[in-house]
Amino acid sequence: MNTPLRRVGLAMMVMIVLLLANATYVQVIKADDYRKDPRNQRVLLDEYARQRGQIIAGDNKTQLANVTGTTDRLRYLRTYPNGALYAPVTGYYSTIYSSNGIEHAEDDVLNGSDDRLFVRRLSDLITGRDPRGGSVQTSINTAAQQAAYTALTSRGLTGAVVAIDPKTGQILASVSTPSYDPNRLASHDGTEQKKAWTEYTDPNGPQPMLNRAVTATYPPGSTFKLVVTAAALADGKNKDTQLTAAPTIDINKNTKLENYNGSTCGSGQTASLQDALALSCNTAFAQLAHDLGPDKLRDQAAKFGIGQNGLQVPLPVSRSCIGPTVPSDNCMTIADSDALYSTGIGQRDVSLTPLENAEIAATIANGGQRMQPNMVKAILGPDLSPVETTKPVVAGQAMSSDDAATLRDMMIKSEQHTGGEGQLSGVTIASKTGTAEHGTDPRHTPPHAWYVAFDASTPGGPKVAVAVIVENGGDRGLGATGGKVAAPIGRAVIGAILGGGG
Repeated sequence: MNTPLRRVGLAMMVMIVLLLANATYVQVIKADDYRKDPRNQRVLLDEYARQRGQIIAGDNKTQLANVTGTTDRLRYLRTYPNGALYAPVTGYYSTIYSSNGIEHAEDDVLNGSDDRLFVRRLSDLITGRDPRGGSVQTSINTAAQQAAYTALTSRGLTGAVVAIDPKTGQILASVSTPSYDPNRLASHDGTEQKKAWTEYTDPNGPQPMLNRAVTATYPPGSTFKLVVTAAALADGKNKDTQLTAAPTIDINKNTKLENYNGSTCGSGQTASLQDALALSCNTAFAQLAHDLGPDKLRDQAAKFGIGQNGLQVPLPVSRSCIGPTVPSDNCMTIADSDALYSTGIGQRDVSLTPLENAEIAATIANGGQRMQPNMVKAILGPDLSPVETTKPVVAGQAMSSDDAATLRDMMIKSEQHTGGEGQLSGVTIASKTGTAEHGTDPRHTPPHAWYVAFDASTPGGPKVAVAVIVENGGDRGLGATGGKVAAPIGRAVIGAILGGGG
């Protein structure tokens, strides 16, 4: 009799241990995964029973995202007062499609579960107040955001604008067009959400939910000549170093590389580095890149932040590269001598996000010191009282201060050779344009138009660095250039920051 009892007892003991192990696994190890699973309706109802925190602008606390009360089973409705304008920043908060943007990156703050809000949660529990989420103050400058958005949408352009404070790394504007209305995805009407999602994610449509400012990568074209120039200055060259002025150079037996319109670089046999940058001479920079070699170019690119993986601002940022992205190990490897020539003019395998290009301009503006870009200015309590303020983080020294000053002066010369509208009276701008070829038939495909710039005469130092890209020539088609299409947009953003006291 004892043996059967022992066996039953042992079996019961094993089952109890297994039950305890399973409970521990579910409630401890997998608890967070289950809580965040979008299919978990209990969590959904709990979150919508709590007033979600606000997302606000950095300069004047304009509401970018808020909530309103409802009479349905979900007590609060997420609202976006200027939805499309700030969608690349806020993202969306949906009962069906989860969230993205700041809504996703700072979800723990906004829903009130962040550890930094523990004291406030405890206070709510003791006093019996309804729990509320914390708020996120972004670094977005409303004047700059509006200027960039208006400049793009008024002409129906597809592209992106990123503006950065060179001294702090704070992102002052992040615009991507076409944009979308996150209010439709936040609706409590599931049919409306699904209809909006189908429209926004249509593979044959304009892809408004692609955040071109931080997710898309493009060939930077001649704006990459800033990186090549920085490498040349670090190598001991100066603004008067003479480079080839030839209208074409041979990359190999079958391929020639030429200047814009096949013209010579200036009027002589050679051109100075300063003139070559101002005139954006392809042959000069292709030869310069080849002479510098792949290692110096790669090292300089890395110092500017190109190649960094896993960057979050806190939105995830795609990796910028100077080499093939597949396999990923080649991202910072220049394939061969032919590729080296093309790298010098920002073509072939070079691909940058608009954020990265803005970061390059901001680093030059900041005397060669690169700051970590960030979009969150502060974490606030439910009553908008400060909880934590984001401190500037130095990411590294990309250039010496002397070389940065030399490159700044060269960029001022470049701006003086740049056409386009929107010139700012009384403001000295340092800039570089780019007209980037792309596609399988680049000669017959409208180029991407780039403009990177910063204010170079503001007392106290530059206040804004900006990068603008307009896809596929914008409204200029094959005749598009960075000066004609992108420069007016960048100048408008700089003017908005300086005029608005950003």
